[in-house]
Amino acid sequence: MTMQTVSLNKAYGGTQSVYRHASRETRTDMTFSVYVPPYAAGARLPVVWYLSGLTCTHANVTEKGEFRSACAELGLIFVAPDTSPRGEGVPGDPANAYDFGLGAGFYVDATQEPFARNYRMWSYVTEELPKLVAENFPVDPSRQSILGHSMGGHGALTIALRHPDRYRAASAFAPIVAPSQVPWGIKALGGYLGSDRQAWRKHDAVALIEDGARASDLLVDYGDADPFLTEQLRPELLQAACEKAKIPLTLRRQPGYDHSYYFISTFMSDHLRWHADRLKG
Repeated sequence: MTMQTVSLNKAYGGTQSVYRHASRETRTDMTFSVYVPPYAAGARLPVVWYLSGLTCTHANVTEKGEFRSACAELGLIFVAPDTSPRGEGVPGDPANAYDFGLGAGFYVDATQEPFARNYRMWSYVTEELPKLVAENFPVDPSRQSILGHSMGGHGALTIALRHPDRYRAASAFAPIVAPSQVPWGIKALGGYLGSDRQAWRKHDAVALIEDGARASDLLVDYGDADPFLTEQLRPELLQAACEKAKIPLTLRRQPGYDHSYYFISTFMSDHLRWHADRLKG
């Protein structure tokens, strides 16, 4: 599978790159970014996958996430895909709303028309992109972890819960933990997957845990000034599910922080160090 180099820059002794490729899953061109820290010839490095939130592309975390210094120090490859397919003919929200369609793929494989043809973000981020990255970068596939923000936090938690043998660690900034129970998720899951709520459960972290999915431990940060906290994010639901299932959860409410990349960049290093500890050996 071929990639086109969009940009290539040196950072903290490593390389920050952006690439474009033709995706077989989304049937569009997809863009993603990769930071590779300095490393010895022949080494294989752990990889951290980062899933972005509503309205974002690969560029938001690449430009604002402040992850490169920690990744260079810790020896972590950092990969950030887009949040949805894009391009001519890709359907968006009929009303051009921000919370569905373009920029809001919710990391599912859509089954409903007209979205089923292109909106295959689950298969893209769990199968196609990992294979492409493994073929082109010095990754150690036995040492992978995943994190994300908001909609991407939803994606990170659900992917980790459904692939516990692949990802050694999962964390999230302000994730949508129970999309089946909140307006953002009800709109997205209904629009992409249809009205059968049973089909939604495999894309809902709280429902997955209720249905028996497990993770070794989770780290989740929220800002207590986040305007979406009460209606859309509902961290108390994840806390209750983890307590009942005996899943170790570190849930931190950060005073004064909101939903923005100022919040994410402040605690990104904490998360990467937590991941690095679990990716050793």
